[in-house]
Amino acid sequence: MTDDALVIFTPSGKRGRFAPGTPVLTAARQLGVDLDSVCGGRGICSKCQITPGYGEFPKHGVTVTEGALSEWNAVEERYDRIRGLKEGRRLGCQARIMGDVVIDVPPESQVHRQVIRKSATARTITMDPATHAYYVEVAEPDMHEPSGDFQRLAAALREQWQIEGVEAEPALLRRLQPVLRKGEWKVTVILHRDHHHRPRILDIHPGFWEGRLYGLAIDLGSTTIAAHLCDLRNGNVLASSGLMNPQIRFGEDLMSRVSYAMMNPGGDREMTNAVRSAINGLAATIAAEAGIEPGQIVETVFVCNPVMHHLLLGIDPVELGQAPFALATSESLSIPARDLDLDAIHDNARVYVLPCIAGHVGADCAAVALSEEPDKSDEMVLIVDVGTNAELLCGNRDRVLACSSPTGPALEGAQISSGQRAAPGAIERVEIDPGTKEPRFRVIGSEIWSDEPGFAEATAATGITGICGSGIIEVVAEMRMAGLLDAGGLIGSAEQTGSTRCVPQGRTHAYVLHDGTAVGGPLITVTQGDIRAIQLAKSALYAGARLLMDELGIERVERVVLAGAFGAHISPKHAMVLGMFPDCPLDRVTSAGNAAGTGARIALCNIGARTAIEAEVKRIHKVETAIEPRFQEHFVAANAIPHATAPFPELAKIMT
Repeated sequence: MTDDALVIFTPSGKRGRFAPGTPVLTAARQLGVDLDSVCGGRGICSKCQITPGYGEFPKHGVTVTEGALSEWNAVEERYDRIRGLKEGRRLGCQARIMGDVVIDVPPESQVHRQVIRKSATARTITMDPATHAYYVEVAEPDMHEPSGDFQRLAAALREQWQIEGVEAEPALLRRLQPVLRKGEWKVTVILHRDHHHRPRILDIHPGFWEGRLYGLAIDLGSTTIAAHLCDLRNGNVLASSGLMNPQIRFGEDLMSRVSYAMMNPGGDREMTNAVRSAINGLAATIAAEAGIEPGQIVETVFVCNPVMHHLLLGIDPVELGQAPFALATSESLSIPARDLDLDAIHDNARVYVLPCIAGHVGADCAAVALSEEPDKSDEMVLIVDVGTNAELLCGNRDRVLACSSPTGPALEGAQISSGQRAAPGAIERVEIDPGTKEPRFRVIGSEIWSDEPGFAEATAATGITGICGSGIIEVVAEMRMAGLLDAGGLIGSAEQTGSTRCVPQGRTHAYVLHDGTAVGGPLITVTQGDIRAIQLAKSALYAGARLLMDELGIERVERVVLAGAFGAHISPKHAMVLGMFPDCPLDRVTSAGNAAGTGARIALCNIGARTAIEAEVKRIHKVETAIEPRFQEHFVAANAIPHATAPFPELAKIMT
């Protein structure tokens, strides 16, 4: 029995045992965790900030107690006094490991910053935003007409703009009289009208105000949070930015987070505070990037899965962890931003949250339906939005069905032995020569393939650090096509495959994709465990799609749309070789980019779209994979690569 403490780093998932008293920074370096430090551990640079997690972590099999790290020391006290440490943060070079602990490395402490691949897709949107500026000329007060200044402002809006029944916050009333007098009774009113036509004054400026109004469209995912800053006059995206969801330290997948809330009293509030704080930081970052004041952001639209939806709103998600997976509310919400503690934007900003479809099919899936419009399609279309939890839509103008499928984080590079998030230095594209079995690859940050001149120079700064989601999908498919992997997903030995890159690993084999050990880099392999993780993920995806097709009584779909960051970066051919979705002509498989983010932008820029999607989600029928016996049958058959029984005739046309 060892006395060494188990240390688990998130989001990388890397773990190891260390003697009590080992500095966190030392442990991170020994495990190859991406933790920055410029000053060499002297406590000067503050680059190595980390956040320990406390409580029950059933996913990792550990309970973290308060004494898991050493007490604050004088260096941390001094740093916090002079420059300030965020609540819960420690300096990795000063904090020492005293017991089992889960440690989150926030994005700003990572050398290789996360590349949030959720940029805005170009889209024509009919502009009709909920928030507008209205210039009005207000009647001056009169001894013979004893009405209040607000009542005369309301009368001006009614007469000059036909806007009835305006309301305003008490804080705005305090500013009203000086602004009216400064503007000589001419003012510009910033007014928000929700899609139920309730008008509310958010701000007021003296005279004719020519400033711009902005809104945020936020796709709040389990793993990443992506935001698009839009000009509410023309819909232009000024900046897109993103960060890792800080809730990852409570669990990579949704059920782990529900478990954390169940097992740790107040755990749901911890996760709510973490994500709200991250959104405030993201709003400030994206405003700075666009060169605007955060106070000019007057509206925010959120799309998210049901667990994220509840945690954003401060609702305990415990009911979503057990049948019948009941939502606290499935309808859309139009609320003040301050109700969500969003204080980095305008004081009176409004928030709109799209409706959820059902217990595990959320507002993000509703946003995909708004963006891709399967209900207006003449063809039978399958839309696959892959994240830690996949959401699928299938149907046409007659009928649309939806389901969610628990793919887990393997398709995003997590739970893979050499896996990592999409960051510079990660392998993202792979080809394997079927004759020689030799690989070539490309990493994020360079367009040069590994067997081309200049590759070493192009990757000198980033190194070759691991393999991300699109890379793991391509390498497994390439291994299957090159004969290194059989239909059951078993990696052959060097004798069976004719390749010395297939090396023994215990009772199984691994394929060596890149050996950088000679120059102090990592050994990047694809193990039998990695193949199994991908098989489980892709089987869940295929089974969900097949279940929707059974329900519709169809044997094939005419079109497949891949949504999300996954869809934008994965090769349809490789996904088809793995059998991630039912057979379809490859030229009919398209990427929609971040369709959930696009749906959020549409709802931000057009209030009519909000009414439309609220009506549509009532017509989308949810199929519950958890209670469907056929889901398990489809899942087992889909474990083979590409499939145990389905013929895949379209795939057969392009390869044997």
